[in-house]
Amino acid sequence: MKNKALKLYLSLFCSFSNFLLFAIPPGDDNVDGTLEGNDAPAAPINGKIIFLAVAGVLFAFYTLKKRRQHQTV
Repeated sequence: MKNKALKLYLSLFCSFSNFLLFAIPPGDDNVDGTLEGNDAPAAPINGKIIFLAVAGVLFAFYTLKKRRQHQTV
């Protein structure tokens, strides 16, 4: 159980750290001291789609292999 929890925490950390690493900081302070200014450029949605597709294919193979082993036992 401890090993599963560690894997879960590690995968969640990696997933959410990706959001933090590629986040765009807010605009700079203007003369009034407010954060109004130029908007951040639009972030591409499909930047990491290939990794998601690979992960999906690997997960599908894993579940099919596990299901076949379970049926033979």
